[in-house]
Amino acid sequence: MTKKQLAQKRETYARVYMTLVSVVGSILVLYHLFQLQLPKEPVILLLFVTFIAITEYFPIPVWKGNTTLNFPIVFTLYLLYGLSYTILVYAVVVLAINIIRRRPLRIIFFNPAALIISFFSAVLFTELLTPVSFFNSEILNSFLIYGGLLISFHVINNAIIDAVLWLRPQVYSFHAWKQKTFSEGNSAFISLLYGYMLYILGSQNRGEIDFFSFFFFFSPLVGLSLLSAVISRLRREKARLKALFSITSELNTMVPAEEFLADLQTSFQDIVEVDAEVLWIKEGNEWTIRYAEGNVDTERGLSDEDHSIIETILKPTKCNDRKSDIGIARNCFDAELNSFVYAPLSVEREIVGMFIVAKSRTKSFGEEDVSSIATFANQLSIVLKTRALIQEKEKRLILEERNRIARDIHDGIAQSMAGAIMSLETAERKYRNKPEETLEILSTSIKKLRTSLIEVRESIYALRPYPTERIGLVPAMKKKINSIINELSIDIRLKIRGQEETLSSMTEKVLFDVFQESIANSIKHSKSNEIDVLLSYQSEHILLRTKDYGIGFSLFQEMIKAKDTSHFGILNMNESVEKINGSLQIDSKEGKGTEVSIIIPKMGLEGGETYDKRYVSR
Repeated sequence: MTKKQLAQKRETYARVYMTLVSVVGSILVLYHLFQLQLPKEPVILLLFVTFIAITEYFPIPVWKGNTTLNFPIVFTLYLLYGLSYTILVYAVVVLAINIIRRRPLRIIFFNPAALIISFFSAVLFTELLTPVSFFNSEILNSFLIYGGLLISFHVINNAIIDAVLWLRPQVYSFHAWKQKTFSEGNSAFISLLYGYMLYILGSQNRGEIDFFSFFFFFSPLVGLSLLSAVISRLRREKARLKALFSITSELNTMVPAEEFLADLQTSFQDIVEVDAEVLWIKEGNEWTIRYAEGNVDTERGLSDEDHSIIETILKPTKCNDRKSDIGIARNCFDAELNSFVYAPLSVEREIVGMFIVAKSRTKSFGEEDVSSIATFANQLSIVLKTRALIQEKEKRLILEERNRIARDIHDGIAQSMAGAIMSLETAERKYRNKPEETLEILSTSIKKLRTSLIEVRESIYALRPYPTERIGLVPAMKKKINSIINELSIDIRLKIRGQEETLSSMTEKVLFDVFQESIANSIKHSKSNEIDVLLSYQSEHILLRTKDYGIGFSLFQEMIKAKDTSHFGILNMNESVEKINGSLQIDSKEGKGTEVSIIIPKMGLEGGETYDKRYVSR
């Protein structure tokens, strides 16, 4: 039996069990309906109905369910009006609340049936204890009966609910059971104390107990139930907002990485608890699954009809039942998943992705769930847009690098070789008549060709993987420093601050180029025997600082010279730094040395795979 077949079989068992419980509960309600007589004090009965309805409408959330604090009210209703009225009122109120909440049909009938069966069974159990007198005190015996009724009610009701959760294919862990049982235990403890207080006050001679007595006695319990429900919801919303902030911050740091959705498998569950989710991304004209969790058919592609359907979903759309689904989710998810939410990812009014989540129960998504899913989808849209912009920028850098190499070859190597060829052709014509002049032309041409060969080798070296790509930024800097020290005996001190990070290849290239040029300038012009290099990985940016203690120079004069030279000088350094959103600062005074600083903001560009000139030929 496959996993899918086993899940469907367990889901069938759970539905049969829930149907059986609903039938037994309905029989109990119908039986006691014919046992009813005209109630005494109907106003008080209406008060109990109101209080039970309020506590049921504002329950305290527990794991995949809710609990209430209305047992003392139900028990008092039982004492005053008997079992038949209690069962009927309890069933009708819970049924009405489930209908108002628009819960699935099987839940609408199962919830009141489970409560009725639990209370009826608990009453039968306590009736067995009633003839037995354990204490000489009547109030202590009443405490025992009430406690037995309360505990047996909660134990039976939790057993009925647990059976459903164990039968269903979704995982019901021991931790979840313990969390639910603890919450139910707190509710039972409060109900126990309130019931004991009811007996203590009832045993005192305080006159006739009327409508107002019951109203003022149970109002604090109803208020506590309302307050607990509001606090629980606020805590849940706070946790949801905190998780949403955390995951959006996490997504922002993942922007450049190729698999920027790899860490979402547990994070999204903190925002909205779902059974499965899938993210479709449009890449060109093709739709592919970039992220999937749960029972999702990852092998399925989108047909042309699916494409046209997606184009029509311009806002978050909720499907409460598999039968009413528009078609895509029903084919993506397993048959056990029945309710879905579609959240489109749009960039500049163009649908670039579709995020679909699913739950096993029908009508499982509330409006707050849809809002959270839509917020998450909007954040994904921003991530995709930012990633596209970064890739576009890197592609432009590649194009600029290719154009620069083409210009260098055309203006340098090509011109030199063209000149050498023309000279050789001239030598060929003069060879017989003017041999001495021919030798001179040959000598000049050989020099030009040697120069062109050097330029060709430099171009080939420039196209090879950069040192930072082969071994990393810090090892490349250390290797360069060691070679200079061994060759020139200059004291170069390198200091690394902070935790080393893998930067994008373009960022490391620019940092290494500026480092090399700064060191070369210091050696060539400063006449300093000491150079300090600092590479600092800070929280917001990367700092590279090179400082010598030489003769210094006039920055203004150097800028004027830089315009007339083609070397990698100050202007070229500044242009390269600006391409990666960095800033270059040079502090120098004649006789006081030179300090070159480059600051590059992180902006989420660290740790990702980016384009560089090594990809030009791919």
